Amino acid sequence: MASPSMIFGLLLLSLVGGGFSEDEASPRGCGSFLKRPLTALCDLDAVWGVAVEAAAGGAALASLILALVLLCRLRRITEAEKRSGVAALLLLLGAIVGLCALSFAYLIERDERLCIIRRALWGALFATCFACLVTQGVRLRRLVRGARGPSGCALAGLAVGLATVQGIIAAEWILLTVVRQGQPACQYQPLDFALACTYVLVLLVTSLVVAACGLCGEQSQWKCNVAWLLATCIASVLLWAAWLIFYLYGNVALGLSSTWDDPAQAVVLVAQAWLLLMLHAAPEAHACLRPAPQPTGPDYFDTSQAPPRLREASFDEDIPLSHRQFGENQGFSFEDSNTARSGSQRNGNTGTRPSAPFRSNVYQPTEMTMILNGGAVSAAPHSAAHTHAQVPSAPPTYTGRQLW
Repeated sequence: MASPSMIFGLLLLSLVGGGFSEDEASPRGCGSFLKRPLTALCDLDAVWGVAVEAAAGGAALASLILALVLLCRLRRITEAEKRSGVAALLLLLGAIVGLCALSFAYLIERDERLCIIRRALWGALFATCFACLVTQGVRLRRLVRGARGPSGCALAGLAVGLATVQGIIAAEWILLTVVRQGQPACQYQPLDFALACTYVLVLLVTSLVVAACGLCGEQSQWKCNVAWLLATCIASVLLWAAWLIFYLYGNVALGLSSTWDDPAQAVVLVAQAWLLLMLHAAPEAHACLRPAPQPTGPDYFDTSQAPPRLREASFDEDIPLSHRQFGENQGFSFEDSNTARSGSQRNGNTGTRPSAPFRSNVYQPTEMTMILNGGAVSAAPHSAAHTHAQVPSAPPTYTGRQLW
């Protein structure tokens, strides 16, 4: 499977391959299918080109796989706080693929058109990456403080707007030096190139400050994301500091020629791509795709949830239907069948009180009910001649609910 970086290399072959002679012998490892200026992609005598090509292809392929996973599982991300960071994360992954593709431009021998591509895309791609870090820092800072984060479209629009400023700066620099002054595109001072990246450094420092401010908050569940973002910013600052020192002063101090500028810039592109991928993109994607913890019980303080339905206790549900029907049919005949074995108990106010099987199917009034009925039950005579228990009548409002 060909990665986008390799495809970009083939496109550059069609752009810049016509200005070199094809009669020269191919380096060892290239064979006859690759000619200048693409010999650095396969030259075994210059191993750095093959190593950078492999690292760039791996980073681009990993970024594409991670972006596809995010897009396929986007519907499963139901939490608004996690969903808001997906757009900026996808934009960052696209910029990482662009960094890996641009590294192939530094493996090819210089050409006027190739130098314009380098100068135009270097700052724009880095500005896109660091603008995504700034927007993620703003989002996490609000979430840590308990506020609602911005929407995904707003964050992506902010990142694109911040990166567009660097594109305008690079375009004006090329127009002033190449078109207006007529200078060759490949001839420029290292200090001019560094000054053209000043806005990129401003975005990097801004992302570092915003990430550091995100550690101050009450919501601890987002501090892990802030810590990964802060580690990414610190590693990027160290990488850029080392590259600028080497690019501006290293060649002169070590006595190296300017031909080492291209390998150094290619290494910086690939190293920055892997830093962003491993320290920010992968942890952030894992946090977005991780399912929300299931609550152990109903949250009675969350008004958005429906109130839990309480199950009414019914003793009839524990009794089979056939037994319940038999008991109801035999309940009223129990009084006429056998009064002696009913185990009735005498009560001073209500007279004879039936036993438990009889009480479960016959209405039994309480003392308060008898008082409200005017004492009609208590007026029943209590004599030894009665062979049947006096069963009180139910009030008019009785609906048949079993109270025992």
